[in-house]
Amino acid sequence: MESSTSESETKFKEKEVTEDCVKVEELGYQHTLMYGRYSQELSTFARKEAKRIISRSRKQTFPTKFHAVNTDERSKHVRVLSNALALFWNKTFGKFGEDWVHFYLFTLGITMAVISFLMDWGINLCLTGRKTLYETLNHHIALQYFSWIILPILLVLFSAALVHIVAPQAIGSGIPEMKTILRGVILKDYLSFRTLFAKVIGLVASLGSGMPLGKEGPFVHIASIVATQLAKLRIFKSIYENQSRGMEMLAAACAVGVACCFAAPVGGVLMSIEVTSVYFAVRDYWRGFFAATFGATFFRLLAVWFQGHETLKPVFRTYFGSEFPYDPLELIIFAFIGVISGLIGASFVFLHRQYVLWMRSNKKLNSILQKNRFMYPIIISWFIASVTFPPGFGQFIAGNLTTHDQVLTLFSNFSWSKYNFTPGESFVVKKWDNPSTGIFVNLGLYCITTFFLSIIASTLPVPSGNFVPVFKMGAGVGRIVGEAMQLCFPKGLKFSEENWKIVPGAYAVVGAAAVTGAVTRTVSVCVIVVEMTGQITYIIPILLAVLISNVIAGLLQPSIFDSIAIIKRLPHLPDFLPSGTDDPYNILAKDFMVENVYYIYHGMSYAELRNILKSYQALKAFPLVDSCDSKVLLGSVDRSYLLKVIERQISRERKSQSIAPKYLKTVEQNKVHMKSESEINFQTSRFEVVPVVSNNELIGSVGRNEPNSKHLQPNVFQRPKKSILKKTLSFNTESFSNENSFCPAPYRTVTGVESEVRKTVESVFKRASSVLSAGSSQSEKDSTFNISRKSVRLPFERVIDMPIEEQIAWEETEMSKSVDFSRCPVDPLPLNLVGQTTLLKIHSLFSLLRINRAFVTEAGRLIGVISMRELRMVIEQCNAGSFCRTLSNAKQVEKVEDA
Repeated sequence: MESSTSESETKFKEKEVTEDCVKVEELGYQHTLMYGRYSQELSTFARKEAKRIISRSRKQTFPTKFHAVNTDERSKHVRVLSNALALFWNKTFGKFGEDWVHFYLFTLGITMAVISFLMDWGINLCLTGRKTLYETLNHHIALQYFSWIILPILLVLFSAALVHIVAPQAIGSGIPEMKTILRGVILKDYLSFRTLFAKVIGLVASLGSGMPLGKEGPFVHIASIVATQLAKLRIFKSIYENQSRGMEMLAAACAVGVACCFAAPVGGVLMSIEVTSVYFAVRDYWRGFFAATFGATFFRLLAVWFQGHETLKPVFRTYFGSEFPYDPLELIIFAFIGVISGLIGASFVFLHRQYVLWMRSNKKLNSILQKNRFMYPIIISWFIASVTFPPGFGQFIAGNLTTHDQVLTLFSNFSWSKYNFTPGESFVVKKWDNPSTGIFVNLGLYCITTFFLSIIASTLPVPSGNFVPVFKMGAGVGRIVGEAMQLCFPKGLKFSEENWKIVPGAYAVVGAAAVTGAVTRTVSVCVIVVEMTGQITYIIPILLAVLISNVIAGLLQPSIFDSIAIIKRLPHLPDFLPSGTDDPYNILAKDFMVENVYYIYHGMSYAELRNILKSYQALKAFPLVDSCDSKVLLGSVDRSYLLKVIERQISRERKSQSIAPKYLKTVEQNKVHMKSESEINFQTSRFEVVPVVSNNELIGSVGRNEPNSKHLQPNVFQRPKKSILKKTLSFNTESFSNENSFCPAPYRTVTGVESEVRKTVESVFKRASSVLSAGSSQSEKDSTFNISRKSVRLPFERVIDMPIEEQIAWEETEMSKSVDFSRCPVDPLPLNLVGQTTLLKIHSLFSLLRINRAFVTEAGRLIGVISMRELRMVIEQCNAGSFCRTLSNAKQVEKVEDA
C-alpha cells in the first residue's frame, strides 16, 4: 500500500512539473505554491503575443506559397539589414509612438496652433474693418458714430444668437466647467463638436466687436473639445476608451489652450495646473509641456510665415534696460502696487458676483429679458460702443486704440510727463493726453471705465474671458504709479553715487501682473508676463507684487473662476479650508453626515428594489448591506446596473423560457398533421399577401377556431406557385427533422400590417425548437429557417406570448423573488470613513480622489453618508462662522443629491 501510494504521488508530482514547464514555455507563467509568478515582464510578453497574432493574421491574408518564395529568395545580407533597421526603429521611433500618446499630443498642439492663428486673423480682420470704416467717414460725425456702433452690435448679436441656437454650453469662460469635469463630473454636451463650432465662431465675433472681453478661458475650453474630438479618431481610440487616460489628456489640453492664447508654453502649463486642479499628477506635467511647446512654437511660426514677422517675437515686446533695472528702494513701491492690486481684484470679483445675482433676483427684468432674449446684448453692446466712441468719451480713454495697442503703449519705457518727445513718442502720448484733462486724469478714467465695462461685458451671453480686461486695467494702475514716481523723482533714485531713471512702463508690467493674479488667484501669471514681454529683468518685482496681491485678495474673495462656479451652482468644492481656526480639526464626519441612508440589502425582492429606485431617483448609487438588522457595508451598486437587473428578471428571454414547455406540448400534438419531409420543401414569395388568422389557428390548437384551421390546413402544405422575383423565402428541410421543430406558417407580408402576428408566430416556433430570442442575431435565426440575407427587415416590436392576465401574474411572481446581486457588478471597496474622521481629511480625500460621495461606518456598520453637497455646505458655514453640530439630518436627507 505504501509503495503504491508513493508511486502515485511521484507520478502526480511529475505531472505537475510537466504542466508547469508547458505553462512556462507557452504562457510565460510559472505556478508556485501560493500565488504564482510571471517568468518574464508583462510588457515584454504582451509585445511578443501581439507580434505572434499579427504574423498569424498576415499568413492567413496572403498565400503560404508567396511567403515561402519570398523567404527563400531573400539573401543573407538583406535579412541582416532588415533586422538592423527593425532593431533601430524599435529602440528609437518605435518607442516614441508605441501607444500613440506622443503623436496625439503633437497633433493636439499643431491643431490648436492652427485654430488659434485663424481665430486671431478673424478677430484682427473685424477690428481693422471697424477702424477703417470709422476713418473713412471722417467728414460727418453722425455717420462716424453709426459706423462705430453698428458693427459691434451686429457681431455681438450674431454671437449671442449662434450660441443660443447651436450650443448654449459655449457661453462664458469655460474654465469653471473644465475644473468641474476634471473632478470627474460629466457635463452633458460640453465637449461636443457643436459646442466647438459655436465657441470658435462666437468668440471671433465677440472679440472682433471690440468689447472688453478676454480669450484665455474660451481657448482652454476649445482645446479641451479638440482633445476630446481627436481622441475619437480611430487611431487614438484607445485614449478615448480609457477614462483615466482621457482625463490626463484634458489636463494637457488646458495647458495647450493657454499656451496658444499668449504664446507662453511654460506659463500656460503652470496656469492650467493652478486654475483646473487642486492635486496635480506629475505624469501629466511632461505631457502638458510637450503639447504646449509644439502649440506655442507653431503658433508663432505661422505668424512668421503668413504675417511677415521677422522672427518669433513676444506678444507685448518691451525694451527695458537690464544693466541696472531698478533701485532696491523701488521694491517698496512695487509692494504697494501689490496691495492696491489685491484690493482692486477682490472688488472686481465681488461686484461681478453681486451684479449677476442682482440680475437673477430682479423678477421684472428677467420677465422682460425672457420675452426679448436679444434685447440685453443689443443694449450692452450699444452702451459700451457709445462710451468708447473716440470723438466722445473715448477721447479720454484711448478709445481709438485696440486692446493690443493699449497694452503695448502702456508698456512703453519712456515717461509721458516729460516735454521733449521724439516723433514716435509724441504719437503715443497724443493717444492718452488731452488738453482739458491730462495724463493722470485720463489714466484714472481709463482704469475706472475698464473696471465697470469689463463687469458688464462679462455678463453677455457670448463666449468670453476675463484675463485680458483685468490685465490692461492693471497696466493702467501701474502706469499711474510709475508716472507719479517720475514726477516725484525726475532725476531718478540715487544709488552708489549714480542716478538711475524711473521706468514707468516697468510699473505698468508689474501692475498688470498683480491685478491679474489677484482676480485669477494664480502665481503663474508672473511667468506668462515674462514670456509675453520677452524680458526677465523685472521678475522679482513682479513676483513680489503678485504674491502680496494674492494674499490680500484671498482673504477677501475667491477667484473669479470659483465665483463663477458658485453662481452657476456647479458641483464645486472650495480649494482651501478656513485658516486661523480649529474647525478643520474639530469637526468630525458624524457631525454633518446624513444619517437616514437609503440602502439595498441581500434578501430583498425585486419589487422592493423597484420601489426604492422609483422613490429616490436623484441617487446615482446605493450602498449594499448584508441585512436590515446588522447593516454591514458590503459595497455599492450604481443605479444603472440595478435597473438592468430588474429588466433582466422580467425580460422577454426569461418569459420565453418559462412558456417554452407549454408550447412544446402543443407542438407534439400538431406533429400528426405534418407530412413527410419531401412534401414540405417549398418556397414562398416574400411579397405574397394572404388572409391573417389568429394565433390559435396558426399553432394548430383545437377549439373554437377548428373550422378555420381545417379550412387553412391545405394551404400550409400545398406548394405555391413560384414568384417571378428571385429573392424568395425558402425553408430548410433539415430543420424539420428535429422532434421539436414545427412548420412555419406562410402567412407573411412586408407591408407591416400583420407584422405583429407574423413575428408572434415565428418567435413561438423558434423558441419551441431552440428557445431562441425574438431579437437574436441573424445567424441564430438561420439555424431554424434558411432566410435570404437580403430579406426585408421589419421594425423591432415587443412580442406578447401570453394573455395580459397571465403576463401580469407571471411578472408579479418574478418580482417577488429575491434579488441576485451576483448578476450585477458590485463595487466592493467604496470609500468609507469612520465617524471620527476630521473635516480636513475628508476635504483632502474628496479633492485627491475626485469622488462625489463617501459612506460613514462604525465597526463595519453603515451609519451615514457624506456627499459633496454636505461637505461644501459645511465649509461655507465654517467660513461664515455659522456652523452648528446640531444640524437636523432629517432636513438634510431631502436635499441629498448625488453628483
